[in-house]
Amino acid sequence: MPEQSNDYRVVVFGAGGVGKSSLVLRFVKGTFRESYIPTIEDTYRQVISCDKSICTLQITDTTGSHQFPAMQRLSISKGHAFILVYSITSRQSLEELKPIYEQICQIKGDIENIPIMLVGNKNDENQNREVESSDGEAMAKKWKCAFMETSAKTNHNVKELFQELLNLEKRRTVSLQIDGKKSKQQKRKEKLKGKCVVM
Repeated sequence: MPEQSNDYRVVVFGAGGVGKSSLVLRFVKGTFRESYIPTIEDTYRQVISCDKSICTLQITDTTGSHQFPAMQRLSISKGHAFILVYSITSRQSLEELKPIYEQICQIKGDIENIPIMLVGNKNDENQNREVESSDGEAMAKKWKCAFMETSAKTNHNVKELFQELLNLEKRRTVSLQIDGKKSKQQKRKEKLKGKCVVM
């Protein structure tokens, strides 16, 4: 298990062209670019709240190609949480996540406490859909992970995706919100749930 540090590391995996970088850029910078530029590996940082103090959300945007297996293994061993992205317009991209998921299980061992989110991106392209929402849900159930459909292009469910991923973290309380202004009711709710919120 990665050492507890001031970084909370999220790793984004998926086939080439499914929109990994687009999701990350939309979340971190609020931008979207139409052109496709393949990624080798990029890391983005954002300040978040972690166990009542501030820490860094470090998002590693990985390559979609399989040319760098050592980098992939290293990303998995250092990661605290994982986003597995496929495109709803490509069944093949969902299939390509299987070996990555298996590798996460192999390297992490017990994945019960590890936040993993299966994400069907490009849900603005419904007319080209090859993967139904129910297929994504079924795969997530099989993998015992959470599921969400997003669109980096229209900004649908992008912030929600990262917040939901942080909500899955049970070993500590991580939240996208860093100002401590919360109502008593909210604090009480959080105590009960031990979860995190986005304002």
